[in-house]
Amino acid sequence: MNRTRLLTTMAVFVAIGTLGAQLLWFPVGVAKAYPVQHAVNVMAAVTLGPGPAVGIAFMIGLLRNMLGLGTLLAFPGGMIGAFLAGYLFQKTHKKAIAAVGEAIGTGIIGALFAVPFAKLLMGSSAGALFFIPSFLISSVTGALIGWFVISRVNQERLVQNKI
Repeated sequence: MNRTRLLTTMAVFVAIGTLGAQLLWFPVGVAKAYPVQHAVNVMAAVTLGPGPAVGIAFMIGLLRNMLGLGTLLAFPGGMIGAFLAGYLFQKTHKKAIAAVGEAIGTGIIGALFAVPFAKLLMGSSAGALFFIPSFLISSVTGALIGWFVISRVNQERLVQNKI
């Protein structure tokens, strides 16, 4: 894929993730779940690979924070989930494994990273048991949406267009 097409595809994913987060969300205890970010992570990981997927997750988190639509916790969860989804897809070439990677990367590993992140940068003393349920529900829901969408895409067409 040439550089212009890659950057354009990444920009579209960033736009979908940033805007879609405000269109599809639901309450999870005291937090809100934004599954569109996780769906975008799975789709980007499968179509573009782990590097671009992490860049997309970072940009979505940055834009949402700049617009006052998210928290700093979008960074560790989104980026770790995107990386693990892309890495596992590269190793297995199975879309379902990419979705599992997103759920584990964000729902468990990202939630564990969020504990010191929240303490240092946000002054929150919440423990891992506070973050894991909401991160896990959001990431599993989004990963399933992403897996459903990407499994319906005609892969032969993607290969022909080198997307």
